[in-house]
Amino acid sequence: MREQGLKVFTGNANPELAREICAFMNIPLGRATVKRFPDGETFVRIDENVRGQDVFIIQPTCPPANDHIMELLIMIDAARRASASRITAVLPFYGYARQDRKDQPRVPITAKLVANLLVASGANRVLTMDLHAQQIQGFFDIPVDHLYASPVFSDYLTQLKLESDLVVYSPDVGGMKMAAAYADILKCPLGFVAKKRTSATEVEAFNLVGDVADKDILLVDDMTETAGTLTAAANLLKLNGARSVRAAVSHGVLNEIGYDRLRNGPIDELITTNTTPVEARGLPITVLSVNEILGKAIMHIHSNESVTGLFDIKGF
Repeated sequence: MREQGLKVFTGNANPELAREICAFMNIPLGRATVKRFPDGETFVRIDENVRGQDVFIIQPTCPPANDHIMELLIMIDAARRASASRITAVLPFYGYARQDRKDQPRVPITAKLVANLLVASGANRVLTMDLHAQQIQGFFDIPVDHLYASPVFSDYLTQLKLESDLVVYSPDVGGMKMAAAYADILKCPLGFVAKKRTSATEVEAFNLVGDVADKDILLVDDMTETAGTLTAAANLLKLNGARSVRAAVSHGVLNEIGYDRLRNGPIDELITTNTTPVEARGLPITVLSVNEILGKAIMHIHSNESVTGLFDIKGF
């Protein structure tokens, strides 16, 4: 019997990350045509044989989220109809994750809807990173491997040699578990900012808990779009005597409002990853690659080895 091969494909969301992952694994990126019909519909053709193969489709659902979700679903369906043995949807960034509960009357739980769509399209398992809410793993009836970007951040921060004066802060109460895990990894104190959101793009930070004066502060969050939470927290931290404020954010899904706030705001450095495409635009933005973490996870899944055993992440 022919050994099951490993095939990796990608859509148009973040092909550079897919190429980096394949380079790390020393395999070629699979050939696929993903384009638009004149009316905007998505056309997909897998341009090589995947019959009986172990297929991984790398596609973060970053903006434009709806287009990239449809690309992913159609690629999964194409691989299924081409008789792939197993299909793993690799979502370095899982869009719609913030809509994970019904917190208002007559609103959807879109994170669950996207999970249903992935399963219905033919995905056999999901590989993702730093979900906005970890309970989203339970929305799936297929296996989910959930990775963390914290080892990449901790390696970078160790090089900066900030350990003696570093304090990890959560920009809101909801992020305390993630901040506590980073504080544990970096062996430094922990604090948080109490905030009040005034609109979808505006945040008013109004209280601090923890040591700030003459400290190097690291704000940690899973994602930022408008940078409202981060800049409001950084303003309050600087007003209370923080020496520097950096932000470590797993997914930099920045829009124009976010870039403007980083350009004119108090954050000394935004550290993020390439789970989604990020442009520095001459701003103090450092983009770290997660290609090795994702590449190792793909190889372990392919060989039916433990993924959890790859990473020693305390507190999560």
